[in-house]
Amino acid sequence: MAIEKVHARSVYDSRGNPTVEVDVTTDKGLFRAIVPSGASTGIHEALELRDGDKSKWLGKGVTKAVANVNDVIAPALIKANVDVTNQKQVDDFLLSLDGTPNKSKLGANAILGVSLAVSKAGAAQKGVPLYKHYADLSGAKQDGYVLPVPFMNVLNGGSHAGGALAFQEFMIVPEGAPSFSEAMRIGSEVYHELKSLAKKEYGQSAGNVGDEGGVAPDISTPKEALDLIMSAVKNAGYEGQIGIAMDVASSEFYKDGKYDLDFKNPNSDKSKWLSGPELAQLYHDLIQQYPIVSIEDPFAEDDWDAWVHFYSKVGEKIQIVGDDLTVTNPLRIKTAIDKKAANNLLLKVNQIGSLQESIDAANLSYSAGWGVMVSHRSGETEDATIADLAVGLRCGQIKTGAPARSERLAKLNQILRIEEELGDKAIYAGKKFHNAQKDL
Repeated sequence: MAIEKVHARSVYDSRGNPTVEVDVTTDKGLFRAIVPSGASTGIHEALELRDGDKSKWLGKGVTKAVANVNDVIAPALIKANVDVTNQKQVDDFLLSLDGTPNKSKLGANAILGVSLAVSKAGAAQKGVPLYKHYADLSGAKQDGYVLPVPFMNVLNGGSHAGGALAFQEFMIVPEGAPSFSEAMRIGSEVYHELKSLAKKEYGQSAGNVGDEGGVAPDISTPKEALDLIMSAVKNAGYEGQIGIAMDVASSEFYKDGKYDLDFKNPNSDKSKWLSGPELAQLYHDLIQQYPIVSIEDPFAEDDWDAWVHFYSKVGEKIQIVGDDLTVTNPLRIKTAIDKKAANNLLLKVNQIGSLQESIDAANLSYSAGWGVMVSHRSGETEDATIADLAVGLRCGQIKTGAPARSERLAKLNQILRIEEELGDKAIYAGKKFHNAQKDL
């Protein structure tokens, strides 16, 4: 079971920025993990250690994080002789080695790379698939697995695209499909229909894609974006089978206690900025008009009053997802549970910086009756670990971007393989995605 070698290097993510890759070697072989990176990062996230040397990689180098793995973590971890199948022991050791509340000494990117690579070694040591190992670690029931509904980011705005649209992501949710593979086919067909519609209505450049593979036409309002998506759904023949989800990423346009939906315009008219209740009313109107099943980060990460007000109005009807609000951090999640501010956790392993803490965050959310959506980051890689995590945790929903770009599809393709492997031992979450862990 002993770890024989730990080695990190700097590789590149889907945005062309450096990120950390870690190899862990045991007598079972070499196990590799690559750490993703976010663009719109919440202020409460664990610290992603970057070099800050502007003369190289525009300050985004990760040579310090890589050195921390090779010079600090590797010798200590090998000496500690940890059991690779005991993720809690491994991650507790890594956290004690860092010793800071937000992993700022070694870097969350250094710690997470090792944590994920060790988990793969643990699965190999037990001779089980990675999703089975994650199910064991989380205590999830295993009398049949749940395959997640893919939340596909088909249209981009906010920090992920040009144009005036403030909301960051519009997603299609093929909840009416009978299986994961059929959900993928439906999603792919709607995506292609949307792409050709966008080109027709907004010009050829509207077919260009944002960081996560969604199209980015020059759209100004959420209504315009939703109408375009609904036209694509109708043209593709899937009305009634597809829900819509939005990731508003509203912390990006929260200024002086208000929300500026024209935040990309330096001369934005302050008199048109919205208060929390006014923005809530905008969402409410959209929910009435479109098949919206989920809204992520509808308000800024510390605008608790707005979250609580909105939850009291629509929390029984739709999924309200905390991302910047909760940052996969048990302390923030507990506050959101106590305040009744949301009902779903967006789980991003690099927000908290270790696998065991991510699993603990999911279980805490489940214990409060919340749903959990496993998520990629906008700076992604070919590493597909979160696909196995989504299946292992029975969370019923995963967000990896559009059905385009290989760093997004690496995860979805892995779930297709898992679906094939499990056969009738797996069920597609479908319309029960929000409480799949409990209801399926």
